[in-house]
Amino acid sequence: MPQAEDILGADPRPSFFPIGNAEGVGLQAPDDRLGVPLRTWVRALAGMQKEALVVNGATGRVWRLVSDEGPYLDGHDQAPCPLCTFITGMVSSYMNEITALASERDVDIRDIRLTLDTFYSMEGSALQGTMTGGAGPPRLVAEIAADADEDAVARLVEDAVASSPASGVLGGVLNSRFKLSHNGAEITVGEVEALDAPLQADPRDLFDRVEIADVTVAEDLMVRLKPADQVEGVPGGAGSSLQESQSRRLHLRAVCTLREDGVKEIVENLFAPVGSEFRFLSDEAPEFGGSGRAPDAASYLSAGLAFCFMTQFGRYARITKKRLDEYRIVQDTHFTPGVVGGSREPGRAEPVETHVFLVTPEGKEFSRKTLDMGEQTCFLHATCRTDLGVDLEVAAMEGATGG
Repeated sequence: MPQAEDILGADPRPSFFPIGNAEGVGLQAPDDRLGVPLRTWVRALAGMQKEALVVNGATGRVWRLVSDEGPYLDGHDQAPCPLCTFITGMVSSYMNEITALASERDVDIRDIRLTLDTFYSMEGSALQGTMTGGAGPPRLVAEIAADADEDAVARLVEDAVASSPASGVLGGVLNSRFKLSHNGAEITVGEVEALDAPLQADPRDLFDRVEIADVTVAEDLMVRLKPADQVEGVPGGAGSSLQESQSRRLHLRAVCTLREDGVKEIVENLFAPVGSEFRFLSDEAPEFGGSGRAPDAASYLSAGLAFCFMTQFGRYARITKKRLDEYRIVQDTHFTPGVVGGSREPGRAEPVETHVFLVTPEGKEFSRKTLDMGEQTCFLHATCRTDLGVDLEVAAMEGATGG
C-alpha cells in the first residue's frame, strides 16, 4: 500500500515547542497525587506520525512534542520513535538526580556522562491475539569525574537512581487503567482494567488551537543526526515491525551529557530495529533547578509512554486490515519529584490512566479488541507492569581524584 501523507514534514512549525495559550484552550493537569502530575493529549496524524501536548502540573509548563517511526514501520522518520522519547526522559531524570544529590552532599562533579541501554521484546501473532510486548531491565553506566572516593560516588549514583521518578515506573507492578469511547460514545472496556472515573472530553479539536509561547528556548530542541539505513529482508529492516507474527528484540541507547549552560544533551540511537540517530535537549523548569529552555524529563517520560501506546493501535489496525479512521488519547501520569524537586523518598509512580477515543466503522468489539491489543503489545505499558529495576555500573572518568 502507498506510504501515508507526511504531515510533520510539511508542518512549518518547530517539531517541539512550548505552548503559550494553555489555559485558554483548557490544557490543565490532573489533581496532584505524588508531587508531579502530568496530563498528555495525543492524536494520530497520518501513518505512524503523532502529536502530543503535555502539561506538567508541578510547573504549569506545557510542551508540544511529536513522534514518527522509521522504515521498520513504514514511517517517514521525521521525528523520534516513542521509545526514543521515553529513554530521553529516563536518562534526563537520572542526570537530574545525580547532579542534585551531588550538590546536596558537597560532591564536586567535574565531568559526567550517562549511557543508558533499554531492551524490549515482541512475541506472538496479532491475528491470533497472542502478540505481546515485553520489557527487560535497562542498563545504566555512569562515568563520573568527581572530588570524592569511588565508594562515595557509587553510593551517590545508587541513591540518585533510586530517587528518580523513572525508577517509579520501573520498580514494582503498575497495572494501567482505561476508559473507552467508540465513535463518540462511551463503551465498556474489554480485558484491560477499567478506570473508575468520568470520561475526559475528546481532544479532537484541541491541537489546532494551540499557540507557540513567546519565551526563550534552546535552539534545535530535537534534530536528526543520522537517518536510518533503508535495508530490506534483514531483522529490523523495512516493514519488519508490521509482520503479523513476530519474535524480535529491541535495543536503544541514549548518551546524556551536560552543556555549559546546564541544558542536558541526549544523543539517542535505535539499534534494533534499524533506526535513526537523534539528538534531544532537556531542561527542568526553575522550580526544579533549571531554566526551562527545553522539555523536562517527566514530560518526555509521559509523552513517550503515550506515543508508544498509540503506535500499537495503528499497527494492529494495519495488520488486521481494519479501518481505524481516528484515534486519540488523554493520559494521566503521576510521579514523585525526586531530589531535584525536594523529595527524600524513593521514586514512585501511580498506574497510568488513559482515556481512549476511537473512530471506526468496524464495530464496538473491534474498538475493545484494539484497546486490549494496544495495552498487550505496548512496550512501555509492559515496562509499567513488570518489576525491572536498573542494572547499574559506576566508573571513574579520566582525571578523577580521590577525596
